[in-house]
Amino acid sequence: MSKAPAKASGKSPSPEERLVCDHKKARFHYEVLETYTAGLVLVGTEVKVMREGKMTLDESYARVQEGECWLIGANIPEYSHGNLQNHEPKRKRKCLLHRREIQKLQAKSQQQGLTLVPLKVWFSTKGFAKVTIGVCKGRKTHDKRQHLRDKDARREIRER
Repeated sequence: MSKAPAKASGKSPSPEERLVCDHKKARFHYEVLETYTAGLVLVGTEVKVMREGKMTLDESYARVQEGECWLIGANIPEYSHGNLQNHEPKRKRKCLLHRREIQKLQAKSQQQGLTLVPLKVWFSTKGFAKVTIGVCKGRKTHDKRQHLRDKDARREIRER
């Protein structure tokens, strides 16, 4: 006696969101006031390199120009098996945001002392590349020292 195959429930298990790179120094050098999540417009070879986890956000920033948000200075090295269609490693990449979010970012980036810093890049559950952009304020040296003291104190409390 054979049984009929069981029907799958409506949803299939989705893979978790996968972190590509994290800009840890940004949280030390800047105080993050707000964060925005944006999609990234990429070329095929860039996606392949990012899936290998070979991206860096050091020295990168975001800027609003002509009503569009751009990720500038992010380094995605050339694909090892790429050919003539390989990408330029430090090219400008467009960030996909709603118009109102872009207007808010532009207004905040024009305030003195605030800058747009990419905090992390990751793949969503659907496989789209996303970037988390923070509206940040630079920390002074004494603020950095105080931040380290607070961090150490929190760690000691957790260990006890």
